[in-house]
Amino acid sequence: MRSRMILLLIVSLIGFWSGLVSGEDAYMYYTWTVTYGTAAPLGVPQQVILINAQFPGPNLDCVTNDNIILTLINKLDQDFLLTWNGIKQRKNSWQDGVLGTNCPIPPNSSYTYKFQTKDQIGTYTYFPSTLMHRAAGGFGALNVYARSVIPVPYPTPDGDFTLLIGDWWYSSTHKALQLTLDSGMPLPYPEGILINGQNASTLSGHPGKTYMFRVSNVGLSTSFNWRIQGHQMKVVEVEGSHVIQNTYDSIDVHVGQSVTALVTLDQPPMDYRIVASTIFTDSPLLTATAILHYSNSQGIVADMPPGGGGGGDVEWSVEQARSFRWNLTANAARPNPQGSFHYGEINTTRTLLVANSAPVIEGKQRYAVNGVSYVNPDTPLKLADYLNISGVFRLDGAWEGELATAVVGTALHDFVEIVFQNHEDAIQTWHLDGYDFWVVGFGKGNWTESSREGYNLVDAFTRHTVQVYPKYWSAVLVWMDNQGMWNLRCSMWGRQYLGQQLYIRVYDPVHSLSNEYHMPTNALLCGRALP
Repeated sequence: MRSRMILLLIVSLIGFWSGLVSGEDAYMYYTWTVTYGTAAPLGVPQQVILINAQFPGPNLDCVTNDNIILTLINKLDQDFLLTWNGIKQRKNSWQDGVLGTNCPIPPNSSYTYKFQTKDQIGTYTYFPSTLMHRAAGGFGALNVYARSVIPVPYPTPDGDFTLLIGDWWYSSTHKALQLTLDSGMPLPYPEGILINGQNASTLSGHPGKTYMFRVSNVGLSTSFNWRIQGHQMKVVEVEGSHVIQNTYDSIDVHVGQSVTALVTLDQPPMDYRIVASTIFTDSPLLTATAILHYSNSQGIVADMPPGGGGGGDVEWSVEQARSFRWNLTANAARPNPQGSFHYGEINTTRTLLVANSAPVIEGKQRYAVNGVSYVNPDTPLKLADYLNISGVFRLDGAWEGELATAVVGTALHDFVEIVFQNHEDAIQTWHLDGYDFWVVGFGKGNWTESSREGYNLVDAFTRHTVQVYPKYWSAVLVWMDNQGMWNLRCSMWGRQYLGQQLYIRVYDPVHSLSNEYHMPTNALLCGRALP
């Protein structure tokens, strides 16, 4: 009997370990080649950046916890990097793909990114983080689907559409736009809006069916409002958070942001306009239109007006933003409810006030955070920190002068309040790599400590990018649980390029692989990190 019990125990253990092996998270392998090409998205042939001959780049579709092994081959005439907008890179800022963490990939060279979509779902994007490459393309969708064992809080859609919408220039190349910025001038107003790299495209569906629309603002500078003629949009997910499922006639999407909505084809069998138009700008309205085609339509486009949203009305947009709230009973990428983490009951460790400005420094237009315009050092901050290379950066109060390499120091597991203060007449958006944060408040005028009385400490949802309305403030709470060097930047790319960014160093003096991975063996070296 005893020997039989031992045998059963051995068999059980073998089965247990076999289950672990067979249940290992999937590995997805890709090879992407970056080249120049020619396209005419606004009817004028121009140079664009292609990935595997595609503009926009290929969709990177994966499942929660997939391991991505992606070799990027740079065939441009300039250094190049991709960043994964909204992917948390758990313990792995080495793969973030920005100049503060990575040396860029030289021409005719390659680098293999290795990262995991750990405990994430949702609609995200990738794009070039170097120079002004983003103005020429190189961007694409990064969609993370839920594991089959984790239910989502809505019926499975009958189809899935990705809409990459953003502003565009055709009379200036990305190099010409960079020269404009380098000369001390701001970016010119864009010349058009594209939907999936075009100014006219068609999406087809069947009457009575429900489709998921994944919408991302991949532009450089401009917010837009989008809507589908005659149809209601039920928002179900925003940047990795399942939200209360409200319906909207139109939705504002700001630079760098993504939103996911369900749309049922419940109208008469015709073709309907999908419209995106610029908002929060004094310049002429720019509009892009695609077609939602019913499979039983005769190709007749409905003549009813496409409708519209707030058209850049701040109060309307703020109220819509406040209506996006966490679905506390729904799971996220894990089976536990989103509301099981009671963020509103945690005492903050520190408050970081981030005030944007547009100073003229040495006769040239720059953009700044708290009066300091960021300058990229010759060596990535992450490399300098890991290899103990002195003289590359100093923390917090050591910022000196109007031009500096600004780095804020925090301790691992700090709980930080970040207040974005916008004194300007233009809307801003801000993004933090490696993290989601709870957007707990918007307010007019100057933030004060009493502003906390209006915070949503119950069901604010988490996201990685927040808008800051003109002459408004926005407040977020973030748990610094992801060790590394992380970029906090204005998502308006011209402002980021001219210094409106900084880095947050999340640090623990005890080195442990449970907190952060070692430097990759294939890490590129540059600057003072070269042997």
